[in-house]
Amino acid sequence: MRRRTVTAGNLDEILQATAPAPAAEQPAPPRAAAAPPAREDHGLRTEFEFELPRGYVDEAGTVHRHGAMRLATARDELRPQIDLRVKENPAYLSVVLLSQVITRIGSITDVHAGIVERMYATDVAFLQDFYRRVNSEGHTRAAVTCPHCEGGFEVDLSGGRLGES
Repeated sequence: MRRRTVTAGNLDEILQATAPAPAAEQPAPPRAAAAPPAREDHGLRTEFEFELPRGYVDEAGTVHRHGAMRLATARDELRPQIDLRVKENPAYLSVVLLSQVITRIGSITDVHAGIVERMYATDVAFLQDFYRRVNSEGHTRAAVTCPHCEGGFEVDLSGGRLGES
């Protein structure tokens, strides 16, 4: 088996080559212009809200704590493997991966690796755990035990108001 070395220059070429083929062009049935297309709700939750422990501070000094993360796809997990930054430093994988699945942080909707790089380490650790829970367990709840009474209960890691998560 031959290995192929990928550079950033031909990343788009590879992604286009591995993209699913478009469906055959078929004429669409006529629809009423005023009626929006019906969306099927299969009950699958694909986006999860979170609240960062510290918050991301942007260039203007604004703290952004609330955000959302979507479920990862196979492409999301494969794309960092061919990223040159990850090849040079494997620890960078989580930065690239998180930047792909975080849909917003506060008012920021264009989340990229540079934003994740400038986050506090506690927030990155929180997001890594959140990613693992959402994508492998399908929820954001964690079972915990009270250190005083040793009673067990669940908490929602996505956060809420102070003292709720």
